[in-house]
Amino acid sequence: MPRIRCRYVDCVFLEDGYCGAAAVEIDPDEGCLTYSHIEDVPAEEGWDDEQLNEVWEEEEEELYEEDEEQDEDSAEDEEG
Repeated sequence: MPRIRCRYVDCVFLEDGYCGAAAVEIDPDEGCLTYSHIEDVPAEEGWDDEQLNEVWEEEEEELYEEDEEQDEDSAEDEEG
């Protein structure tokens, strides 16, 4: 999949210097029509701190569960 280097530093789709949008529309005269300024995103689409904390907690729990499963598998391999 081709990656598009993005020169906008304030675009919501910017990911490590590359465009992260699923589809990009470029106009020869206007430039990138997919560009969306960070401050132009409506607040209701954003996440509040409580939602972010819930997501982080869920991801941490999943990581701990995966680590425990790997530890159990390693212990079984050593025994067997």
